[in-house]
Amino acid sequence: MATLAKKLGETLALTAPEKRELLEAALQRLGRPLRKVLILPPDFTRFNSNAGELTAILYDMLSPQAQVDIMPALGTHFAMAEGEIRKMFGPNIPLQQFKVHDWRNGVEHMGDISGERLKEWSEGKVNYSVRVEIDRILRQNYDLILSVGQIVPHEVVGMANYTKNILVGVGGQDTINKSHFLGAVYNMERIMGRIDTPVRRLFNYGVEAFLGDLPILYVLTVMSKDKASGKMAMRGLLVGDDMATFAEGARLSQKVNLDLMDRPLSKVVVYLDPHEFKSTWLGNKAVYRTRMAIADKGELVVLAPGLREFGEDPEIDRLIRKYGYYGTPATLGAVRDNADLQANLSAAAHLIHGSSEGRFRITYCPGPGLSRDAIRGVGFNDGDLAQMTARYNPDKLKDGLNRLPDGEEIFYISNPALGLWALKKNFAGG
Repeated sequence: MATLAKKLGETLALTAPEKRELLEAALQRLGRPLRKVLILPPDFTRFNSNAGELTAILYDMLSPQAQVDIMPALGTHFAMAEGEIRKMFGPNIPLQQFKVHDWRNGVEHMGDISGERLKEWSEGKVNYSVRVEIDRILRQNYDLILSVGQIVPHEVVGMANYTKNILVGVGGQDTINKSHFLGAVYNMERIMGRIDTPVRRLFNYGVEAFLGDLPILYVLTVMSKDKASGKMAMRGLLVGDDMATFAEGARLSQKVNLDLMDRPLSKVVVYLDPHEFKSTWLGNKAVYRTRMAIADKGELVVLAPGLREFGEDPEIDRLIRKYGYYGTPATLGAVRDNADLQANLSAAAHLIHGSSEGRFRITYCPGPGLSRDAIRGVGFNDGDLAQMTARYNPDKLKDGLNRLPDGEEIFYISNPALGLWALKKNFAGG
């Protein structure tokens, strides 16, 4: 089937009518009746994906003649609140059409990927089998499953979306844990922003080998912030079911979502929108999306007014508080010696991703929802939010390099989820 519809370009800004036209064209080319459809968009943490608008368009197109269910691809995240659903998907989709993914208890085992394959893909760094599990809802005889989401640099798989949206977004804990750990031990700097990675091979193989009977179609967006307006613009929309469709979108994302530096940055200030970032599980995008650009002995300042916890899952939150962000050697030692971390390898991977590996300082400035003592307890430096915000005012800073009145130069990022910042000399693409 391959690519059914696409429109993409580095300077495009697709309009709502253009998005609808592309989606209609793709569904027409399917050439089969649709009576029962499942849509898998991201959750509120991917608000900028524009998947909310696309899901609303699809529901409007399909619901007159089909049962349309929607299950946000939560992965390990919290279920969406009603207010988040309405803000992301609009007012017209009945709440009862939304299903909640349960990554621990709501999945079905589809097959296993051997340790031999993992050993080959990881260059010998891991040698364990992976259980491929997906939410049982996907097995309920849908005529079409629409996976909707954004292609953007990602710390675990290289470039987000495509088969990741299935095996992580609506997948089970073994797949989530072991894929995240694979990416972490392979080395995040070898993965971020790249198309062909060991984790991508795992996801693609899992879907191809065990989910081939499911009618999955991918609706993929490429988004970037418009420099003139400061608003998000859709640079690409691709609909298809194969790796070639995804790779074409990923190559565009590499062009519009990577900010490559000529020299290391000595001080980076990142703002975490309180509506989007309530945990370090998400907020540490500030760390891993920038650490390839920050100088040795530099500093990352994270303004986090909405921070209220570390993990999106109670057990993962406990593990982060227990083991902290102390780098790869310490985390691998903790995995070796502790059964609770062995059972939650995605948490271990996150601890590696969220560390500076001792190269630079990380100063988190939390709001009232999380204490500064708690921040220090996981290995970060803590800062006073009011004082830091007064000095580094998000309302006055522009994305990129800024020089303050006293001469200090900082690099400001208003949303770390939108891209990847890295040194040119250390980034080879691919």
